[in-house]
Amino acid sequence: MIDLTAVRDETPGIARRLHLNNAGAGLMPLPVLEAMTGYLRREAEIGGYEAADEAGSRLDAVYHSIARLIGAEPDEIALTENATVAWQMAFYALSFRPGDRILTAQAEYAANYVALLHAARKHGVVIDVIPDDEDGVLDPAALEGMIDDGVRLIAITWVPTNGGLVNPAAEVGRIARKHRIPYLLDACQAVGQMQVDVSRLGCDMLSATGRKFLRGPRGTGFLYVRREMIGALHPPMIDHFAAPWVAPGRYELRSDARRFETWENNYAARLGLGVAADYALSLGMGEIEARCRALGDLLRAELRASPGIAVHDLGPHPAAIVSFSIGDKAADAVKSALSRQRINVSISRPSSTLLDATARSLPTLVRASPHYFNTEAELARLVEVCRGLAA
Repeated sequence: MIDLTAVRDETPGIARRLHLNNAGAGLMPLPVLEAMTGYLRREAEIGGYEAADEAGSRLDAVYHSIARLIGAEPDEIALTENATVAWQMAFYALSFRPGDRILTAQAEYAANYVALLHAARKHGVVIDVIPDDEDGVLDPAALEGMIDDGVRLIAITWVPTNGGLVNPAAEVGRIARKHRIPYLLDACQAVGQMQVDVSRLGCDMLSATGRKFLRGPRGTGFLYVRREMIGALHPPMIDHFAAPWVAPGRYELRSDARRFETWENNYAARLGLGVAADYALSLGMGEIEARCRALGDLLRAELRASPGIAVHDLGPHPAAIVSFSIGDKAADAVKSALSRQRINVSISRPSSTLLDATARSLPTLVRASPHYFNTEAELARLVEVCRGLAA
């Protein structure tokens, strides 16, 4: 069981705000902050290159920490500036021909879908959206029925940005493996709040960020590429770290996932990312997931029971992202009112998941995302204020 007192003692931000914006950026715990500031202090004291050399073993250990977090091997991990870069490095490493089909989800994230549209414009690929079932969850049976020889890629978001929906990522992986179709999974909102095992998921590539539920620093992300897939992918951009220059007319790509990296990096942020992964692992991802689900379910139930408040989440077993609206009040105004009460939430605009928002006629929504360090009393405080706004 998570020691709530201990984790709250190590979360300085809770003294200043009621933080329910962990799907945007989680509050960093003290060990993450101390790892980063300590490293920056050494850069100032002895120099940037020298500090990196001194911390070499700790920096290398970050790959091992991320690998343990998702059930991978260190050579299958690339560290990136953010999850979008991670996703794009994998996606644009694939080759497409006119008529190739890409299958994606109804609630796909805008950054990913725009890249799909770019591939359609540049290469003539066809984008097909996998239908949802009666609960609004991606339908594996429908996906199976869409498979043919023209499908080049399956790319979906596991937990969309605009609500608690959890798509059946492992079922998608089973179908992808069965038909030997590359499978790219956006796990931004899953990593840090849910147990992740890439072998069980069956994905060939997975992208994620450090700043959300993992409670790492902004400006960090990572890409997993299945070892057997690495050699088939040529990154869209390379430098002499990804591909050493071995002869005047030749380079050789690295054999590991670091072929998707470049030479210069924010080493302080990388150390923070590694500590964030270790911190989550020390608490136990099973324990974290159970508490996140319980808090999300509690908040969702209390808001649904509140007159004038509508919850817009889909799926029978949603994650700890709760999207709602209060009467005809604009989401921006609700967010501002909550901020004046020192409560952090975010908003979800239709443009972030345009297909889903259009299909459901969704307005801009308020998004509250509790994490394991939040208390039931904090959730009650949010509900109390929201009920006041709805009155």
